[in-house]
Amino acid sequence: MVNGEDTILVTGGAGFIGSNFIRYMLRKYENVSIVNYDKLSYGSNLENLKDIKERYVFVKGDIADEKHVEEVIKRHKINKIVNFAAETHVDRSISEPLSFVKTNVDGVATLLEMVRKYDLRIVHISTDEVYGDIIEGSFSESDKLSPSSPYSASKAAGDLLVKSYVRTYGVDACITRSSNNYGPYQFPEKLIPKTIIRALKELKIPIYGSGKQVRDWLYVEDNCAGIDTVLRAGKKGEIYNIAAGEERENIWIVKEILKHLGKSEELIEHVEDRPGHDVRYSITTDRLRALGWKPERRIEDGLKSTVEWYVKNEWWWKPLVNDKVLHPTPWKLRW
Repeated sequence: MVNGEDTILVTGGAGFIGSNFIRYMLRKYENVSIVNYDKLSYGSNLENLKDIKERYVFVKGDIADEKHVEEVIKRHKINKIVNFAAETHVDRSISEPLSFVKTNVDGVATLLEMVRKYDLRIVHISTDEVYGDIIEGSFSESDKLSPSSPYSASKAAGDLLVKSYVRTYGVDACITRSSNNYGPYQFPEKLIPKTIIRALKELKIPIYGSGKQVRDWLYVEDNCAGIDTVLRAGKKGEIYNIAAGEERENIWIVKEILKHLGKSEELIEHVEDRPGHDVRYSITTDRLRALGWKPERRIEDGLKSTVEWYVKNEWWWKPLVNDKVLHPTPWKLRW
């Protein structure tokens, strides 16, 4: 059992955002201990946390396994849960949707039952993609959900379960919905690390359609700070959007990476767009800012430091790279 005044169960803690959150919390608080509960699926990697030794323990498990989750909660005297565990890649959800329902819906229901039974606090990590796309303006937390892919639909279903448990059972739960994250330890199938790695290998950089799709890019540590703010000060039942206000087209992101690496834009190759590809995401963050949070990293600086991290840490990403991960149109694959 780990020892700490606060013992937090971080589900999906071996993934990109989850592992960054664990690092953030252990660095910021001396009275916090972390139990990292992860089933180690394709996007998880214990190398993300290999240097973390104190106030931390890893347990392999599936959040849909109610008996095991309950055992871990009792053994480690958990008092808070932060749920990152999710299937997250849109392309994979198009080719293999059922696994997304199992984790993103069934798994959330299991955690909520534990929260209800043991009177815990939970922050459920969601995504701005549940709102769908928006051509002008920005979505607030009260706007309707209009997901476009099996991934975002499964996340929206999980969000609705959380809301229902708050209203029906009075559980202490909050939801965060963040924009596109980037930074160290992001799995190589995502746009930014995929572009960096392919450019380093002098491979063509695939861009879906025109590349004019707009995303609001949030440095992962800013997201971690936002989640921590909600964990500490969020109001029961509330939803909090987290975004940096750094909207850029995908093609801009790719060109900026090539510039940092000193590579030619001739590496860019426009490929067939994926089905139902959202044009633009944009969300307001007034509710979270009212709690004292604000983003610290501009996209230009964050992207530069991210490129430098991948250049310096080939040992981390090289074992993860294969033809499927780097495929130009992975939504066509059967994983």
